Amino acid sequence: MKPKIIILGAGYGGLTTSLILQKELHSDEADITLVNKHSYHYITTHLHQSAAGTKSTDRIKIDLGELINPKKISFIKAEVKKVDIKTNQEVYLNNGQILDYDLLIIALGSEIETYGIEGLKENTFSIRSVNTVQLIKEHIDYMFAKYKAKEAKPEYLTFVVGGAGFTGIELLGELTDRIPVLCKKFNINPKSVRVINIEASANALPGFDTQLVDYAVKLLEKKGVVFINNTPIKECTENGVVLANGELIKSKTVIWTGGIRGNKIMETMGIDHHCSRVKVDEFLRIPSFENIFMIGDMSIIMNKNGQPYPPTAQMAVQQGKYTADKIISYIRNGERYQTPFTFLNKGVVASLGKGEGIGKIGHKQVTGYRASFLKQLIDNHYLYSIGGLPVLFKKGSM
Repeated sequence: MKPKIIILGAGYGGLTTSLILQKELHSDEADITLVNKHSYHYITTHLHQSAAGTKSTDRIKIDLGELINPKKISFIKAEVKKVDIKTNQEVYLNNGQILDYDLLIIALGSEIETYGIEGLKENTFSIRSVNTVQLIKEHIDYMFAKYKAKEAKPEYLTFVVGGAGFTGIELLGELTDRIPVLCKKFNINPKSVRVINIEASANALPGFDTQLVDYAVKLLEKKGVVFINNTPIKECTENGVVLANGELIKSKTVIWTGGIRGNKIMETMGIDHHCSRVKVDEFLRIPSFENIFMIGDMSIIMNKNGQPYPPTAQMAVQQGKYTADKIISYIRNGERYQTPFTFLNKGVVASLGKGEGIGKIGHKQVTGYRASFLKQLIDNHYLYSIGGLPVLFKKGSM
């Protein structure tokens, strides 16, 4: 009897697993089902560009129908409501379907982490999906129009980005590229616009090499960004943000990029977790559940120093490849998972707007155009890996 394989989520990890199984397994070897809340896969590492309005959302999403072969994989567009891993081995969907499984891959991604900041969820924007970044882009455009057509209130053109991690810094680079375009469009003096970054840590980009951080900060400061470090946000209101020191920064646009937690579905599973993330075993399985893999943002993997690796796209892709390979080996050879997962850090590159970036590949640092070009190569390689030349030509950066 064919094993039933259920893959939850079509992000980097889930899609990678799906495509490898689709390519390598014959239709009579497994019954594979992919569940995703959207009918498309989106390039998470490009969301900040669409939020700022420098790239259309059409360019960052790929119809799953272009990638999934219905003869090999059944696709269900639905939201996962509950996962029963202890009693019946079933997945409950919001359309009423109940799916049973022999092998389960959970790759449902992440949600924003509020850190208990009062009013954050209600009064900020977040870069989490195609829909949320489209909302941000339209809101920013509206703020410029409102400032010009109704009342020139400074808070309309005060843009606050909470968090100076990877996403926050990349957003600042794109936002400061877009602002001059909007100023010209609405005939507004660029000096009327304020872009403020607020970070609780002592420096931007915690964990990055000091030289690269200095390069990024100096570049963004030249583009008009004001950095407020070592200052947590205490509260978010409809009028702006209140800092830990009591200062109120008035703004009608606060974008939170300060952290993530795992998908809330974790709370339905009855297992130990930290912020809806699970420390998986060396084979990427939930401890004590040999037939359940957890990959992507919901998983916690420790490095050799006992610290968790940050949840990144390259981590999720490598997890997806490993999971698919192990499942294929098990189905064909009956081999239980012998070789532990090992993450190979291929480096990291952050964009800072058009033609600018910072990165580290091995021990080599790159900045400026070289970093920007390298990021384009990385992005294009991923697009080619999932959809070949057709997807690369349609969605890639040339």
